Amino acid sequence: MAESKRIGLIGAGLMGHGIGKNLLAKGHKLAVLAHRNRQPIESLMKFGATEANSGREIAAGSDIVFLCVTGSLQVEDAVYRKDGLLEGIHPGLIVADCSTAEPSSTIKIAADVAAKGGRFADTPLTRTPAEAEAGKLGLMTGGDDATLAELRPVLECFAEAIIHAGGIGAGHRLKLINNFIALGTAAVVSEAVTAAAKADVNLQALYDIVVAGGANSVMFQRLMKVPLQDDDSALKFGIATARKDLRYYTNMTEEIFATSFIAETVHQTFVLAENMGYAQRFVPRMVNFMASLNGVDFKKK
Repeated sequence: MAESKRIGLIGAGLMGHGIGKNLLAKGHKLAVLAHRNRQPIESLMKFGATEANSGREIAAGSDIVFLCVTGSLQVEDAVYRKDGLLEGIHPGLIVADCSTAEPSSTIKIAADVAAKGGRFADTPLTRTPAEAEAGKLGLMTGGDDATLAELRPVLECFAEAIIHAGGIGAGHRLKLINNFIALGTAAVVSEAVTAAAKADVNLQALYDIVVAGGANSVMFQRLMKVPLQDDDSALKFGIATARKDLRYYTNMTEEIFATSFIAETVHQTFVLAENMGYAQRFVPRMVNFMASLNGVDFKKK
């Protein structure tokens, strides 16, 4: 087992709870930041975590701090707010950001952490809350080799696949590209399934032929549970958060002068879904959103 570390966690949500639970199970000490959503905090405290009242307190008492919040807006708030994380940075502290964030923000934060003697790594996640609870997440990492080597035994407590993408910001760039592929697939599948239903194609037949050929994907199988079983539990990832990730991707492509007209279309599809009341629904419900635009009722198929 890796040497026991004092670890701080800011963001004990759907993904963060599993991360914290597995860190405790592997013998690390864990402090979690107080939050209005008490259920995951109190659950982790039952496993042995302690509760801190500020980012400064979390940083001052930790060897490693994990951030697992929605995006760059929330990361920057946790870091820069009064009594926030930056005020507690001490020499040698590692700040690891598991959020899906904008690379330009990541690089800025890393520099500010380094200026106070700390170290930074971007460690965004892939897979779902179920894998987080099971300790089987996938991670993309960005940072210097020495910091990541020190961090790796701790990451292995909750991840089974760890991919080093490059220097600081590279992990977040890779995450945005990965999410664009996944969410772009979700948009295509939603449109195709709706067209199939409107064309009176048997949806089980559609499923069977796709999974037998080159068009098959994990995302296709997850989304098809909605029209076939009215089940969106295979991907507990909100449409509003997905829309945010797509905007981060198009912001990145604009910064590097890369064409992204397909991504802009996918992003606007998710914007429309959010504006039509689907913001808090899980991504598989993009199938229902697309169906609603086309007068399709899967329950009648």
